[in-house]
Amino acid sequence: MDTLPATPLTVAAVQATPTPGAIAHNAGLAARLVRRAADDGAQVVVLPELFLCAYHPPTLHADPAADVPAGADGEIHDGRLDALRDAARERSTVVVVGASVRHADGRRACSAVLVERTGAALVAYDKQLLWGPEENALFTPGTTGATLLVDDWRLGLGICYDGCFPEHGRAAADDGAHGYLAPSGYVVGSAHRRDVYYAARALDNTMYVVFANSVGGAGDWAFNGGAAVYDPEGRPVVRAADEGEAVVVATLDPAELARVRTAHTMLRDRRELGGRRVLAAR
Repeated sequence: MDTLPATPLTVAAVQATPTPGAIAHNAGLAARLVRRAADDGAQVVVLPELFLCAYHPPTLHADPAADVPAGADGEIHDGRLDALRDAARERSTVVVVGASVRHADGRRACSAVLVERTGAALVAYDKQLLWGPEENALFTPGTTGATLLVDDWRLGLGICYDGCFPEHGRAAADDGAHGYLAPSGYVVGSAHRRDVYYAARALDNTMYVVFANSVGGAGDWAFNGGAAVYDPEGRPVVRAADEGEAVVVATLDPAELARVRTAHTMLRDRRELGGRRVLAAR
């Protein structure tokens, strides 16, 4: 059996309504939610896709200040994130939050920003699979996956549409992931897909999935919440409602991971399936 963590890990998935383009305000909102999650025992907090600027393409097209600048080493020193950095440091909590990042080489990416327990902020992952014409017009896709190590837990990173592709979650599992963190932006009307994809990625790969989503907004950019943590069989351990701000907290249990991976051995049973025959029915 793969090496499993020795101790449980408590995580939180957040849903809230950020303000388009208001990075300092949204970082302050994130800080409040991180403190709330940490007070409920969370060691890792996941916030939605593009949360620091809000998932609002009209603002992203019009306002360069909606981007968070990153240095060549991926570090972020933007003072607008100070409130969030302070909260992570005060509560000794790891935070993953979505942002529009402007890299030092000029690339703009839909990114997962990691705020460490020390308060340091850096770009952890750039979304590889961009959704639709809006995202493709705004962002350059990332070229590499990422695994976040928190104590002895290995947590794959994916952003929204990444999680619609079984191979993305499988790549995390192939790197030994015990869990998969998915900052996302699902709009009203997409609840069925939202609830199938991330449960499926959990079961496909016998790993926990932590799904964060925005909620509220207006028009084409109204989001449907449903933040959740799925167990390694794809069942929701906790799930928020489709409306309203929420922080849901769950503990990832190594014993449950071991039980599921003993009962369901898909990761070990895979093999090359070879070519395909085509049969013409008569």
